Amino acid sequence: MTAATAGTPAPESSPSRADRIGDAALALLVERGMRGLTHRAVDEVAGLPQGSTSNHARTRQALLETAVRRLVHREAAVLAPHGLPGPESGGEALVDALALALHRYLTDHRSLLVSRYELALEATRRPELRSFFDTAGAAFHTPLVAMMKAAGSPEPERHALSLIAWTEGMMFSCAAGSFHASVPSRAELRTGFDELLRGMLGARPRTGRPTPAAPPPLTVRP
Repeated sequence: MTAATAGTPAPESSPSRADRIGDAALALLVERGMRGLTHRAVDEVAGLPQGSTSNHARTRQALLETAVRRLVHREAAVLAPHGLPGPESGGEALVDALALALHRYLTDHRSLLVSRYELALEATRRPELRSFFDTAGAAFHTPLVAMMKAAGSPEPERHALSLIAWTEGMMFSCAAGSFHASVPSRAELRTGFDELLRGMLGARPRTGRPTPAAPPPLTVRP
């Protein structure tokens, strides 16, 4: 994997200079880590004249913010938090959508996860980046809280945290952890989401084994 191809974004029409800089920064984080992220290196990977990145983001903090901003944009295209089905679609549609989004991320965009972890760790050492990172992350947190509330959760904030923690754990395990060589299938991820949501919402999870009475369908309150 080379810096020019690592973390390659989904095709876009005529990306702006800011997007090219952000994509190059994410690619460098995957290939070389935080130490390899420099203004000069971004210019080289993005194919821009020397000094272009410095003109766009004069400080390292500004460059990191550019990378985070681009990361959030690309993650939104993969996970589509605003594209989740509404309450009227029912719980089964929700579980399907969550499993599809996570499987797509784990199979087609794993390098994007590596850049995400590099930025998240750097944010623990830079309070100003932590604040920016957390604000950007609200684009995913807020819809999940609303989703859990619509699903009938009595504690949507806590249940959203549990859902995020399970998803984040799956992402890390499959991108950089002990399961990096064995990504779960979409069906397996669906079962995991189904069990998790049923447990939180008080419904009996599916076991995949015959039972005297089928478990009630997972529903979402209108």
